[in-house]
Amino acid sequence: MKQISYIKIFRFWIPLAATWLMMSLEGPFLAAVIARLADPKYNLAAYGIAFSFALIVEAPIIMIMSASVALVAGGDSFRKLKRFTYYLNSIITAGMVICLVPPVFYFITQDLIGLPRDIARITYVACLILLPWPSAIGYRRFFQGILIRRNLTRRVAYGTAIRVSAMAAAAIVFSNLEVRGAYVGASSLTIGVFCEAITSRIMVHKSLGEVLKINESEKERITYASILKFYYPLALTAILFLGVHPFVTFFMGISRFPIESFAALPVVNGLVFIFRGLGLSFQEVGVALLGNRFEAYKPLRNFAFLLGAAMTACLVIIAFTPAAAFWYRRVSGLSVELSRFSYLPTQIMFLLPGLTVWISFQRATLIMGKKTGPITGATLTEVMLIVAVLFASVQFYDVVGIVGAAAAYLIGRLGANFYLIPSCAQVVRRFK
Repeated sequence: MKQISYIKIFRFWIPLAATWLMMSLEGPFLAAVIARLADPKYNLAAYGIAFSFALIVEAPIIMIMSASVALVAGGDSFRKLKRFTYYLNSIITAGMVICLVPPVFYFITQDLIGLPRDIARITYVACLILLPWPSAIGYRRFFQGILIRRNLTRRVAYGTAIRVSAMAAAAIVFSNLEVRGAYVGASSLTIGVFCEAITSRIMVHKSLGEVLKINESEKERITYASILKFYYPLALTAILFLGVHPFVTFFMGISRFPIESFAALPVVNGLVFIFRGLGLSFQEVGVALLGNRFEAYKPLRNFAFLLGAAMTACLVIIAFTPAAAFWYRRVSGLSVELSRFSYLPTQIMFLLPGLTVWISFQRATLIMGKKTGPITGATLTEVMLIVAVLFASVQFYDVVGIVGAAAAYLIGRLGANFYLIPSCAQVVRRFK
């Protein structure tokens, strides 16, 4: 089989990269809007915690795009995975409703995390606004997976452009209505994702007709048991990783300068995620292009190396130069105080973009090798390292919360990358 060219990889990847780039700009944009409204410190903190809460609930459904790319080959697999997606959406929405019962919510935020009551109340309303957000994410990621499998990655980018535009328009309207900053952020996110979900369903309509006409043989057909076996490790991976956010929040809450750390962390994460998002986009590229016999492994590996190096270099240029002050003060609108809390964490996390590209390619390799179990093991390793570093930094070294969180994220991701090396090597050897 003719080896895939770097130009083809680039053309396939660039719309997905644009999609993640647009999504990664949501965080900095909304943080900049909130920072310019009343009580920015408290609203940034409440918005960051509410968003983390929604991410945790979203965790079980977030990998459905990779499952859709890998499994939807015809009408039967489409119908089964669609039902699976809808059931999962119902479960996560019900779970979020339970967590938003006031006694449960305030026990978590005030008694466990230690949030001041005023911030907890703002966070509660923001979480209520975000209630539909996780299931809308699952719905659109399922249909986006079909678009990617059909080599229609540009349509994925078009949908995200509509999402970001709707989000920005909503943020501008709500901020001019003098709505509280945390509510502006939550409402804008929800509206944007709903617009993208509807757009994705419309754009997949024609391709869906073609998919439904494909009759899979008995040997090719998937069962709900096989879907669960394939998807369970991926879902657990997301749950473990996103579930670490409460631990980060807890340890920052008992660290030095907790409110400043809560306020600055979403802004720092927003900047770093701009470059990490371009790496996350590479997972679906690998799943779609590797080939059943891993024919495209070497060019994809080389492309991933160059991409990771480029993204790391871009963050280094910002983190270690006066560009950091320009970003946090001028673009993000942070005060001098909060900007000072942001510089060191950004410098600590400078390797994360490259490590994200690496782990995205590792996961794609394992997904296409039908060996998803190690992905969960790697994430468990990452979570354990994050918690251990946070505990040590707060309890033994009295580190500022956001600095400890940055170090924990970096060390945890390094641990996950190294954990996956043997499993990926085993899969690749199998297909040589």
